[in-house]
Amino acid sequence: ILFLSGGLCEEHATVYLNAINDPDLGLNRPWVLSFSFGRALQSSVLKAWAGKDENVSKAQEVFLNRCKVNGAAQLGQYKTKPE
Repeated sequence: ILFLSGGLCEEHATVYLNAINDPDLGLNRPWVLSFSFGRALQSSVLKAWAGKDENVSKAQEVFLNRCKVNGAAQLGQYKTKPE
């Protein structure tokens, strides 16, 4: 089951994705709960890239990190950074 994440900042989208998949909830569902989490991937990547060829490598690093944290959130294993 997929939900839309429109209107959320990327950190909130990641935190909410993690929350709906938190194993501590003890819900045994026969389906996966997720959402279209493009919103959770794109903001910091676009900021790092800034439309400049010389920033492509940095943007790729940022994208890989966002993929990793959202992969963890998909499994309910994302740990937020202390503020």
